[in-house]
Formats: sequence, C-alpha cells, structure tokens
Amino acid sequence: MKSKKPIFSSIIFAAKNSYKPSKPNSSLKSSNLINHFRSQPISFLDKLWYSSSSSSTPSDPDSVSVKSNPECDEPIDAGSSIRKPISLWPGMYHSPVTNALWEARSNLYEPVIPNSPTNINSNNIKQIIPKPPSKSRTSVVYKFSTDYVLREQYRNPWNRMRMGKLVEDLDALAGTISFKHCSSDETLTSPLILVTASVDKIVLKEPILVERDVTIVGSVTWVGRSSMEIQLVVTQVTKERSDDSDSVVLTANFTFVARDSVTGKSAQINQVKPETEDEKLLWEEAEERNKRRKEKKREQGKIDAGEVDRLNILLSEGRIFSDMPALADRNSILISDTCHLNSLICQPQQRNIHGRIFGGFLMRRAFELGFATAYSFAGSAPCFVEVDHVDFLKPVDVGNFLRFKSCVLYTELENPDKPLINVEVVAHVTRPEKRVSEVSNKFYFTFTVNSESLGQQIRNVVPATEDEARRVIERMDAETER
Repeated sequence: MKSKKPIFSSIIFAAKNSYKPSKPNSSLKSSNLINHFRSQPISFLDKLWYSSSSSSTPSDPDSVSVKSNPECDEPIDAGSSIRKPISLWPGMYHSPVTNALWEARSNLYEPVIPNSPTNINSNNIKQIIPKPPSKSRTSVVYKFSTDYVLREQYRNPWNRMRMGKLVEDLDALAGTISFKHCSSDETLTSPLILVTASVDKIVLKEPILVERDVTIVGSVTWVGRSSMEIQLVVTQVTKERSDDSDSVVLTANFTFVARDSVTGKSAQINQVKPETEDEKLLWEEAEERNKRRKEKKREQGKIDAGEVDRLNILLSEGRIFSDMPALADRNSILISDTCHLNSLICQPQQRNIHGRIFGGFLMRRAFELGFATAYSFAGSAPCFVEVDHVDFLKPVDVGNFLRFKSCVLYTELENPDKPLINVEVVAHVTRPEKRVSEVSNKFYFTFTVNSESLGQQIRNVVPATEDEARRVIERMDAETER
C-alpha cells in the first residue's frame, strides 16, 4: 500500500516568468526574523496550493469565479475559496472573502508584472489618467441562502451576522477597488503602497439576516492628489420587495492613501471622472466630507469657553464615587469599572501584501472586543448600531505587541425601548525592546439591546477624571455635528 505523503510535501510555488519569491534565510537568528518579515511584502505571483493528495498540480485557475479583466462586472463569490483546494499567499492574512479578493487582485496583475521585480521602480511611472468610477466598481456576493458552509463562517452564537467579519471584508474590498483604480491597462501607474487612512461613520440601517443573500458593491467616488474615497453599499434582498434601492442595509466610506514604495512619500494617483448624475453627486458629497475633515483638524486643540462648565457637570457624580462612595448613585457606574483589555503579538500570517498588519483584521478585533464590552455591561447580547469615524494613525508591523483597551464611554437612556451604549476601543502599538507605546487606532462603536431581553436596567456611565470627561465631550460633540 502506497503511503500518503504529508500535506506539506504537496505545497508548490507557481512562479511566473522565472520570478522566484524571496524566502526567509534559515540561518537567520530569531532576533532578526521579525525585521525579515516586516521587510517582506507579498507578491501576487507567490501562490501556494494546499492539497491532501500527493499530486503537486495546482487547482484549475479557471474554477475561480473571478475574471482577470479589471473592468469585469461579474460579482465575486464570497464562498468560492472554501469548496476547492484553498489558494493562499504565504504570510498573508486570509478569510473566505479576503481569499477571493486577493485572488482577484492576482488575476488583475499577473499578466502585466515585468519579468523581474527590479524593473518595478520609480522610472516605470505611467501618465496619470482620469478613470470613471465604473472602471473600479467591484461587487462581492454572499450566497448565504444556499451556502451553508459560508453561512457558518459569519453566524454568531445568537444566529445573527458577525458584524466584525463583515467590517473586515469591507476593508478588504475597498483595498481591491483602490488597486483597480490605480492600475492601467499595462501596469500600475507607479510602484504604490495603498493603505487605509480612515473610515467614515458606518450606520446599520436595518438588521442583516445571516440566512439571506448579501451583496457588497463599491467604487472610487472621489480622488485628491494622493488619497481616494471608496463608497461601499451593502444590500440584502427582502422577501417583501425585490427593489435593490429598498434593501440597502449599510453604507460605508473608506479613505485610502497612496505612498511611493521606495521613498515612502505621498504619490499622485489617477483622478476620477464621474459620468452619471449619481456619480457627480457622490463626488460632491465626498468633497464636502474632505473639507470638513481638514477643518476639524485645524480646530483640534482649541478650548471652548463653555467647556470648563461642561467638564464640571460631567465630573460632579464621578467625584461622589471617589469621595463619598456610599452615597453614590446606584444606577450609575464609573467608566473605569467597564474596562476590558485584549493583547496579542502580531504574527506574520496576519500581514497584508505590503508586509504590515491587515487593517480589516484590526477593525474586526476591535469590534469583537467592543461587542464583548457592551455584552458584559448590559447583561444581554447587544445589537450593532453604528461605528463612528476611524483614523488609522500609526501602521502596525509584524512582531508588534498590540493592546486593545475598551470601555463604555457613555450611555443614552432617553428611549427606554432602545438604550444606546457607546463603546470606545483604543489600540496601542507597543515595542517593548524600544520601550515605546503609541496609539495606532481609536474606534467608537454604538450598540443597543432589546428591551424585552434585558434582565436589568442599563446604568448611567460617569467619568472620574478630567481626561475621561474630555473624551466624553469630544464624542458627544462629534455625534451632534453629524
């Protein structure tokens, strides 16, 4: 009887045009491995095929439901990478949708990448060209109604949608769209690094049912010199209506920025040329959002004359907790008593094509900690309402010690049938060997709970320090402005 070879014996590289990916040197010391992984961006050519048989033949590329034509309007099947030998890229973070999206990027660029990676340099810059949003439009379909395996990947313990995974997929899709916009028919406009800069407020308009098909459609709607905004629309066909306009459940706006891969400086990208009236309206809305963001940055640090009074009002109850705890309001709780902490070491398997930690992965981990914080605070499974504006302040590299700290910042109890729980999650990038810790992201999530399932009253949350009170005022003002 012929013995079976171990699974790793059937892993092969499928390199095109004699290009071979660089491999970690086995003689590297453990102290140098982290720097090695940080400096190893992923090439789209470096594919791995995993097979349980002894055959080393890769899976048929034609079986992927994605066309290599970047102008293709055919939706990407979110479950296409589950029911066949899994196609991965070494060291790249993967999930059902990110597998399909990165495979789409591979099909987009494989025919055009030069024979040698040394040919990709700043001298290979193409002329900047305007492109309509239709050129970057991409869609992903989740066939939850018929695909049980895919549905299980997105179902939480309460048989609802895992919103953290969906937000993660939104970031991956926005990245693919940004790549398509920055490409031309022959090659990339320049050797670019495209990264998530910020995410605008995401509001869930109605619950997403995990047993019904979901589609995400997105395109570039606005472009500056080196930044672009991508709008993603999530739709779910209802049983009552078949009109897509009536089934929009979520809209998200991602901002990506381009950096030159050699100098690290901002790089000019293709402009966007709106063609239809809707596309022109989206461009105007995005232009207005960009102006507001710049104005807000200029006003940061300015102290309002009435802020001192607001701080004292917020801190009045907190001081009672500190000075006279026996007399404190039993329906209130300090912010510090709602905190949770989650820490992890960033692994090479979680890096993106540029060698840094995938932004969608960070958003999912932050969301799931925020969900757990709201769950333990309310005593009932929370329902996602919205995520506020997110800024990616610092990059996260392989080997970084990443700390997520969450708390309930404040609650809104005006509507007893729909109390709102506002959760803050702050991500710190820590480098113990350099004794450095910096904030990489701040996330603000809003949850609610079903009043019928509440076992206790939702408590008021109060700050105990001036720093906490300022954070509360800042978030309340942001909500008022919106």
